[in-house]
Amino acid sequence: MSGKIFPTPAAALEGLLFDGMTIMSGGFGLSGNPESLIPQIRASGVRNLTVISNNAGADGFGLWMLLESRQIRKMISSYVGENKLFEQQYLSGELELELTPQGTLAERIRAGGAGIPAFYTKTGVGTVVAEGKPTEFFEGEEYVRETWLRADVSIIKAWRADPAGNLMFNKTARNFNPNMATAGRVTVVEVEEIVPEGTFDPDCIHTPGIFVDRIVLSTINEKRIEKLTTRKKEAE
Repeated sequence: MSGKIFPTPAAALEGLLFDGMTIMSGGFGLSGNPESLIPQIRASGVRNLTVISNNAGADGFGLWMLLESRQIRKMISSYVGENKLFEQQYLSGELELELTPQGTLAERIRAGGAGIPAFYTKTGVGTVVAEGKPTEFFEGEEYVRETWLRADVSIIKAWRADPAGNLMFNKTARNFNPNMATAGRVTVVEVEEIVPEGTFDPDCIHTPGIFVDRIVLSTINEKRIEKLTTRKKEAE
């Protein structure tokens, strides 16, 4: 058994959590959330967290748990709608928010993993997103400077892992997760299945094991549907 594999989500996070830390949490909507690791962060009692994530879960699910327990001080996010608790805490001044356009958020995370401290983008020029940030003109067009994002710990969810930490993601769960795996000082991955070494075709690996420090089998795999739309069956 690999030294990267841990027996429980709590064990996989042991020794990594502290007050005031920055955590990257994978997922897009309800797809690919590290839903087994988040409850363990809540149980640890760590506070004043900065959390980097596309959104903050939904009622009773995902990062919502850490909002409900008032453990998050600041969110760096791109999508903040449809979460009433998020809205309440932000509007009351209880929660700090750094709103980042979705593509910019992805690139800031990728830059953090690649060791690129800053880059320029047209997205957000002339809006609140650009307030307080340097801008520069390239070929007559104005661009805003954005900086990398890195974290003390990245928590992500994958479909399968081998003992070396090589990962495969299942369809849309391959969203922010691969980039976040590269941008954490320590990356903890929960997976639905651990497979033997040599199972993966090297060309089919989505995240190489060099970016993965700890692996644990998921204990929660709800696969919730965020918005279910149905229609009546057409008459034959």
